[in-house]
Amino acid sequence: MAALEGIRILDMTQYEAGPACTQALAWMGADVVKVERPETGDPGRGRAELDDEYFLMWNSNKRSITIALEKPEGRELLLKMLPHYDVFVENYGPGVIEKLDIDYDVMKKIHPGIIYARVKGFGSSGPYADYKCFDMVAQAAAGAFSITGEADGTPMRPGPTTGDAGTGVQLALAITAAYIQRMRTGEGQLIELSMQEAMTYYLRTSIAASFGGQEVSPRSGTGMGPIINLYPCSPGGSNDYVFIMAVTPRMWQALCTVMWRDDLLTDPRFVSAQLRMDNMKLLAVEIAAWTSRYDKHAAMKLLADGGVPASAVFDSVDLFKDRHLNERGFIHEVEHEAHGQIRLLGWPAQLSDSKVEISAASLLGKHTDEVIAADLDLSASEIADLRSQGLFG
Repeated sequence: MAALEGIRILDMTQYEAGPACTQALAWMGADVVKVERPETGDPGRGRAELDDEYFLMWNSNKRSITIALEKPEGRELLLKMLPHYDVFVENYGPGVIEKLDIDYDVMKKIHPGIIYARVKGFGSSGPYADYKCFDMVAQAAAGAFSITGEADGTPMRPGPTTGDAGTGVQLALAITAAYIQRMRTGEGQLIELSMQEAMTYYLRTSIAASFGGQEVSPRSGTGMGPIINLYPCSPGGSNDYVFIMAVTPRMWQALCTVMWRDDLLTDPRFVSAQLRMDNMKLLAVEIAAWTSRYDKHAAMKLLADGGVPASAVFDSVDLFKDRHLNERGFIHEVEHEAHGQIRLLGWPAQLSDSKVEISAASLLGKHTDEVIAADLDLSASEIADLRSQGLFG
């Protein structure tokens, strides 16, 4: 049995922050019904079914239905379906849900037990409440740009979309907590996550040195000194690097042993942590001379086997080819109706007594008839009549 089997999610999310949340819940067994616009669907789908790689990454294990919510009849249909669900999730821009008249107060009157979860860029209150937001806007507003990049360079955009996906996972946790609370009290509730606020969760270690906002946390580039840094490997491609993090005296000794450079342990320039920092450029040359002799994966193995925390700089091709990730079952091959066989990264949480097979994201509106029929007990002819009114596109 899957951990969240029996929980039903009415998913009105788009792009990434909301879909990351509902996909996490689906991967743990929840029945997620994604409500999309007729004809176009979630904007994350791209221009066509064969141009939707981004959509595929965030919408596995969901059923897709289409409803024209701008039509009064479409809105009424959604609200009739609502009592069959435990959770409603949305991450539309400021004012959109209110214009459709399906906010929490409306839904609570129909279904007092509903858990209504929403993601907003800056929350629904405060001076920034009406500002539009995407992942990188949230990261900039949370301080992530300010601590990324070279110390003497400009702030830099981080690569991972933590502002979106990180917010989504936090929302999934909050929904699970609210569901457990409802099991005790019988009451639903409203959950809101601000992307700006959610993103700051991932910066806590980096901004610890600010002493509660009294000082500006610095940028440190690729590392924090000569033995916590990035080093080049052969053959010298754009991602041919290994990251070394020898944070303790024992790891520094292990690094020297792996490099067959025990002489560095007694070198007067490097005999203490402070001297290694003072002479970091000289030490970096010695380490780079060793790492450059190996490809990044060989360097990683030598270092890790020797007790030094280290990793090759994995690129997107490396991840899907990685023997370790494949052996652990993290890389999944699934069949998609438009794309054929595709590979997806999996869900990192491994529950010993909860197994959910990953399935590909659905084609737009594929499950409209089956979901509407089951939820509202409608016949095929009744659904055909609704379709003729343009409610499903």
